[in-house]
Amino acid sequence: MTKLSIKKTLLILAATGAFSFVNAQKIAHLSFDSLVGLMPETKTATEAAQIYLKGLEQEIVAMQTEFESKYKDYMEKEATMGDLLKKNKQEDLQQLQKRIEDFKTQAGQDYQRKQAELTAPIIAKAKKGIEAVAKEGGYKYVLDVSLQSTSVLYSEPSDDILASVRKKLETMPLAVIPGTNNPANNGNKTMPATNKNNGSKGGK
Repeated sequence: MTKLSIKKTLLILAATGAFSFVNAQKIAHLSFDSLVGLMPETKTATEAAQIYLKGLEQEIVAMQTEFESKYKDYMEKEATMGDLLKKNKQEDLQQLQKRIEDFKTQAGQDYQRKQAELTAPIIAKAKKGIEAVAKEGGYKYVLDVSLQSTSVLYSEPSDDILASVRKKLETMPLAVIPGTNNPANNGNKTMPATNKNNGSKGGK
């Protein structure tokens, strides 16, 4: 056998082995966004985030009201002001305007941080549920199909385990959302009953 033939044979064997390995793996998929959206803790976290956001918005409104009041006062008295007083009022208005803009930027960042803080325990619980179902079902990979990407040109059919994971989460305690009156403290420790219409759709 020539060196070229040996090399070709090795390549064929390697390709066949790789295909057999991949083919032997059990692959499942689910929409992680849908799973999180179905969890009761998500409603608690969303409500807490809205309350936090409302507080930030109220502060912005108060600052803007203060600016408008000072600006109106300045315009009414500008004609009678000396140069020094006029300059002082102008600087005061500029500083207040900058404070408002800075606060808006910081408020946006702070709100995102708060959202991440509130959803962190929910995401952690969801991942634990996925891990448990994957181990029970013998799945080597679980794909998140929340976002459709045009870069995926082809994929083998896989099992949608959303219903199975949701059922698993129903047996787990509710995730504790920071700074809220968590439903778990009121004796409600499970997710709402699983809708039978959302059953697993195997692609095999």
